[in-house]
Amino acid sequence: MSTASLVTLPGTASVEQVVEIIERDGGVIIADFMASDVLVELKAQIDAALDTSSFGHENFFVGTSTRRASRLFARCSRMVDVVMHPLYLGAARKILQKPVDVWFGQERTTVTPQIQIGMTQAIQIHPGQGKQPLHRDDTSFLWRHPNYGREARLQIMLAITEFTEATGATKVIPGSHKWDDERCPQPEETVNAEMAAGSALLFIGSTYHGGGTNSSDTPRTGLTMGIDLGCVRQEENQYLSIPFETLKGLPSEVQRLLGWDAGENFMGWVERGGKMLSPHTFLESEDVLKSLGLVG
Repeated sequence: MSTASLVTLPGTASVEQVVEIIERDGGVIIADFMASDVLVELKAQIDAALDTSSFGHENFFVGTSTRRASRLFARCSRMVDVVMHPLYLGAARKILQKPVDVWFGQERTTVTPQIQIGMTQAIQIHPGQGKQPLHRDDTSFLWRHPNYGREARLQIMLAITEFTEATGATKVIPGSHKWDDERCPQPEETVNAEMAAGSALLFIGSTYHGGGTNSSDTPRTGLTMGIDLGCVRQEENQYLSIPFETLKGLPSEVQRLLGWDAGENFMGWVERGGKMLSPHTFLESEDVLKSLGLVG
């Protein structure tokens, strides 16, 4: 068993404190991340989404006694509260939006990368489900390690129900974000991210982790989401996941985080009239939307 541990910070912690722990340990637990009234609504929305999902059909990764539901911004209005939480979004900006100096001819220019929502998923581990293989979430991008200070993702695992060792709390290897790609993660190196409902684990994409074994008699429900660099492909296709009418009703900043934006490094633009425009321009103009066939 590992002698390392995960630090738990109060919900009143600063973004700087959160980032300091994540960069040192690879992850941190935030107690009372979500207000109780918001959590009640979010849980009802998550449960409704999970009720439409079946159990996994394979043992290796998704779990045969685990239910999963994605497309959460189309299903759960309270997802806005999660992504806009100042500690999560603030830490993502600090960790991911590190400026890069580049040359354009003879001119030295500093470019700050965009960030985006890469994936969303509710995960409900039922009794009898075994532990998930330990993995890094930035494997989706085939990210290599050491990454020389450039992380690709800040993940959240929000406890919708209580996370205990018995219910299958997420297992994490603190410090594993500093390993190279040759070192194999071992089960005895993990610690359990035990936390009350409404608390959240924030961890970077290079940290080894995995769902635990549920040896209890009750399901364990968590909500996970990745905020990623804007220059990698979104793991979950947000453009096809969210109905356009739902998208238009979301706050402007959330629309941009879902991919309707173009960064300083020319990622995600759309050409109209010879101009390279941000796709968010189209959300602001009903005439443009009609010309694109997105609204009637």
